[in-house]
Amino acid sequence: MFRTLREDIKTAFVRDPAARSTLEILLCYSGLHAIWAHRINHFFWNHHLKLLARFLSGVARFFTGIEIHPGAKIGRRFFIDHGTGVVIGETSEIGDDVLLYQGVVLGGTSMEKKKRHPTLGNGVEMGSGSIALGAITIGDGVRVGASSVVIRDVPPGVTVVGIPGRVVSKKERPAMDLEHGKLPDPVAEALKLVLRDHHQLEERLKKLESLSGITVPPDDMQKQIEEIAREFSQGGGI
Repeated sequence: MFRTLREDIKTAFVRDPAARSTLEILLCYSGLHAIWAHRINHFFWNHHLKLLARFLSGVARFFTGIEIHPGAKIGRRFFIDHGTGVVIGETSEIGDDVLLYQGVVLGGTSMEKKKRHPTLGNGVEMGSGSIALGAITIGDGVRVGASSVVIRDVPPGVTVVGIPGRVVSKKERPAMDLEHGKLPDPVAEALKLVLRDHHQLEERLKKLESLSGITVPPDDMQKQIEEIAREFSQGGGI
């Protein structure tokens, strides 16, 4: 038991650069409090004290802002960073070395009493506000970008972003390497392609009009299109 407590405290130091002391972690880290409460509640759940487990999980939710169903299975070195709003459903299964940020939801999509929540492999990292729904499997080392919604199985070692979640990177990197500000945006990429195609068509049309001697009035929308193009080209040309 004490080995697990020490391991959890060490994990907090590794995962959060803001951690300054063991006492600070013990007193101030609601994510850690929620995990410890869950371990107790999970013990009661497995020993047929389900009402007590549910009641105590509700107490833990009140004090931490984190809802973990006592039936969920959670591995070692699990860490919740800024955990307000995190919800972990009953049949969720979480591997070792998993990191969840604020607002993550592991939710169900079925009313049937069966496996209906996600399974997260080892080393998975889910960004703020991201959601995984249904009895899906998210493979080892997967990184899920902030506010993404995952509704299908995800192979190991990839990065997923968007709604619904799409694989945007297949390069295996350490779980802590997830930099939300540098993740690709599939919607922006699609818009950039549309704008690039529009620009090429515009140039071809101008050449045809010039060769035909046709006089065309100024396009009122051109300025707006240029502004949109500049916005989506930040960090890379269109």
